[in-house]
Amino acid sequence: MSALHPIVSVTGSSGSGTTSVRNTFEQIFRREGVEAVFIEGDAFHAFDRAEMRAAEAREPTLSHFGERANLLAELEAVFREYAASGRGRTRHYVHDAEDAARFRAEPGTFTPWEDFAEGSDLLFYEGLHGALVNERVDIAGQADLRIGVVPVINLEWIQKLHRDKAARGYSIEAVTDVILRRMPDYVTTICPQFTNTDINFQRIPTVDTSNPFVARWIPTADESMVVIRFRDPKGIDFPYLISMIAGSFMSRANSVVIPGGKLDLAMQLILTPMILRLVERRRRLL
Repeated sequence: MSALHPIVSVTGSSGSGTTSVRNTFEQIFRREGVEAVFIEGDAFHAFDRAEMRAAEAREPTLSHFGERANLLAELEAVFREYAASGRGRTRHYVHDAEDAARFRAEPGTFTPWEDFAEGSDLLFYEGLHGALVNERVDIAGQADLRIGVVPVINLEWIQKLHRDKAARGYSIEAVTDVILRRMPDYVTTICPQFTNTDINFQRIPTVDTSNPFVARWIPTADESMVVIRFRDPKGIDFPYLISMIAGSFMSRANSVVIPGGKLDLAMQLILTPMILRLVERRRRLL
């Protein structure tokens, strides 16, 4: 953690909605004049697409959720370097043809490592392992604000099934195989991170998702509620949040439930002052 070079970390599994949360943060950064540098969790995968397929053939339980398929010590080192000096480096994983045109690289490969731009106000990470703590790494301990994005598991699977079928052309059987292969790492590596986050946003559908493998549609925001859990509720103005977000209520002393369509508003209300505190503290020190 660093007052001079703060780090914001958003973590969630594949298909959980972390990209939407990143879009909300980008709106906050743009509106408030915050200069951020970005790390995508995919940049710290250990293998490109071809190498990963070969490794999976040798080791059927290998998955991007686990440690063996990621450069987690290197990710922690970048967090530490940024916290100490405001410097670091990252790269991009080229997912598809659109990325290929943007980065001038083949899909399934990585771009070269590049240093962060100088003079940033904070580092923003979005990926699978932003709040990981175990006997080998302490990534969560380097971040100043940790956000978890955690839809209930059936909804998470529905989102992944639809995304991978539409964007990657996978069959239901292929996506199901990926889900099963990832399950041990999901339980041992992904889930424990959400006890280390400062705030969790968990979307819960209000329609039947009993069998996610036959669901024709992803439940919409209006067909969902979101549980927002604060690790430390001290200083959170719950009456203000309830008054500003129609249809919201407190379910526990540290939790607010909101209509799914109000998620962006809730994030703006909750996260903007937190980001401003981090940036203003940095600027005072400068």
